[in-house]
Amino acid sequence: MRLIAAVMAAACAMASPAPVGAQTYPAKPIKIIVAYPAGQGTDIATRYLAEQMSRDLGQAIVIDNRPGAGGNLGKEIAAQAAPDGYTLTMGTNATHALNQYLYARVPFDAERDFEPVVLVGTFPMVVAVNSQSPFHTPKELVDTAARSTRSADIAMPSTSARLVVELLKQRSGAPVFGVPYKGSGNAMTDVLGGQLPVIVDTPTSLRPHLASGKVRAIAVTSSKPSTLVPGVKTMDEQGYAGFEVIAWNALYAPKNTPAAVVATLNAAMNKVLQRPEARHKLLELGFEPAGGTAVHLREFALSERKKWQPVIHAADMKVD
Repeated sequence: MRLIAAVMAAACAMASPAPVGAQTYPAKPIKIIVAYPAGQGTDIATRYLAEQMSRDLGQAIVIDNRPGAGGNLGKEIAAQAAPDGYTLTMGTNATHALNQYLYARVPFDAERDFEPVVLVGTFPMVVAVNSQSPFHTPKELVDTAARSTRSADIAMPSTSARLVVELLKQRSGAPVFGVPYKGSGNAMTDVLGGQLPVIVDTPTSLRPHLASGKVRAIAVTSSKPSTLVPGVKTMDEQGYAGFEVIAWNALYAPKNTPAAVVATLNAAMNKVLQRPEARHKLLELGFEPAGGTAVHLREFALSERKKWQPVIHAADMKVD
């Protein structure tokens, strides 16, 4: 009787459906929320990476654009998603390091509401001038600003650009004046038209204008020279020790996503980032490929928040 009971119990166990958590991940399509409009840099890079990852994971990965409030809208939706690995989000330095200090209310906590997966890519900002400008170095810009603020106005088409300007003001003590723009297009129009002599923007946005010779790069804001803007010296190399402002993209999952799922996603993204063709494509899109562990991303994002909080508060930077 005992033998029969044991056999029947084993048969019942084998017939019972496995719990959802025991299924091989991923067992269905994955969604990545991008908190910016379609066609924007983060969106384009995410779509490319999603296509590459889907081949390795054997499941479709779809992009869900949820722009608004500087990325806060999409991140709120992502933070409230089920922590099962089927809803992810592509974070940025704005959404996961800056917005909590810029906005009076942010409807999520960048650290407590997300599981870091992997740092995807980084890129510096570029300080560039109209080709007719007399500035060839940041020091020349600062010296001119000390004499006449109006002659050294700087176009700022993004939050990261504003950080560059504010950090330059704090480091140099010069009354550099930043003019905010909602996007690169209008900012570049005014710089090319001579209304402003200087712009701080991404390598991707500046690339065609640098190639045409209409603007000239005088510095990059990474700690080391960037392959995205070859031959251009860093701010650090030009007398501003420790000056570093980089923008970045990183993959996140909702808090409490299983560690095994995070590990699977981390391995899949790292596999893509190590492929020569993928690295080449990301460089074309204006990103320097990163990668690494989830722990590395957690520590990196924390260091970014600690770095920028005092700068933002000292400059009284606010976004309505």
